[in-house]
Amino acid sequence: MAGPLNWISQIGSITKFGLLSLPQRRGAVAATVIGIAGVVAVLVGVLSIAAGFRQVMKISGSPDGAIVMRSGADSEMVSGLGENEVRVIADTPGITRTAKGPLASAELFVIIDLPKRSTGTDANVPLRGVEPAAFQVRDHLNVIQGRMFEWGKDEVMVGRGAAQEFAGLDVGSTIKVGRYQWPVVGIFSADGGAAESEIWTDAKILQDAYNRGNSFQSVSVKLNSPGAFQAFKDTLTSNPQLNVQVKRQSEYYEQQSERLTLLITILGFAIAFLMALGAIFGALNTMYSAVAARTREIATLRALGFGRSAVVVSLLIESLFLALVGGVIGGALAYVAFNNFHTSTMNFQSFSQITFAFKVTPQLLIQGIVWAAIIGLIGGLFPSIRAARLPIASALREL
Repeated sequence: MAGPLNWISQIGSITKFGLLSLPQRRGAVAATVIGIAGVVAVLVGVLSIAAGFRQVMKISGSPDGAIVMRSGADSEMVSGLGENEVRVIADTPGITRTAKGPLASAELFVIIDLPKRSTGTDANVPLRGVEPAAFQVRDHLNVIQGRMFEWGKDEVMVGRGAAQEFAGLDVGSTIKVGRYQWPVVGIFSADGGAAESEIWTDAKILQDAYNRGNSFQSVSVKLNSPGAFQAFKDTLTSNPQLNVQVKRQSEYYEQQSERLTLLITILGFAIAFLMALGAIFGALNTMYSAVAARTREIATLRALGFGRSAVVVSLLIESLFLALVGGVIGGALAYVAFNNFHTSTMNFQSFSQITFAFKVTPQLLIQGIVWAAIIGLIGGLFPSIRAARLPIASALREL
């Protein structure tokens, strides 16, 4: 036991001397810490965009909810269903039924241009025509300002996210859609889901405004239970009267987020990798300067019997310590600057804007710290090996 304990004691002694000498190298130390903090802040900040977008899509789907679209359509924008098809879908077993009928909402999805509040530039905002059952199919909707639109009237209610991001959507204002002027009568919340990015109105009125006849683009339904999905899907997809695909709401919204989250994740890691290269060189410079400043000290310790491995490990610990300090600072900066920052972006599946908030999650912070640790270990490896290999006699003669 004496050997390992002695080795650990050696590492502790060398590490202590190294940490106590940090103020003497504060310029290089500060550059390293700031560089690593920048890498972590950028990585976590960019990935928080994907995390926020993914979370919006994840909470938009209900376990007992399903969406029916034309077979082959990857979004509602390119789907189409006739009135007879909608009727057959609504009559399918497995859908929850109330005294007013099945909880199935045939819906129309169109895009309108509205200016962003922040920039004034036009953006594609989704306008959804719904049927009365929509408010039970999506039972997490709540009117938080004004009132719900009246069926059969040219009125709209606006999602909370859309009202925050786009101009002209305050309660009492009016927007022009098709041939009509539509008063905004209410604002609703949807637990942060994708519906908060939309404007809602009566599907029949929207059909008339856009000359869509009796056509729809999707049918959203509430099933008796999550377990009823497969039987419901099999019944519809095997029906010769229909040419449709059926997805769980959660599956549909997850697919809607795939392209954007993949793009953001690749971009985030690419930027972080390039910045990490610079941070590694900064760490190398810091640790090489530490070795140069402590050449005689290290040689003296070696002459007194301190092992090479103890020197290597102690310098790696010092480099790792600086990296972790930078990582913690970068994570804290990312959290303060990005967490819950509200914005909107294009959903490439539907070509419409989705409003969401950046999410700096614990997983992202841990990921940032891991990156910092890797940078620190790489930055400290070669200087520590050089220090361990210095010939004792020549090292003692170095200034």
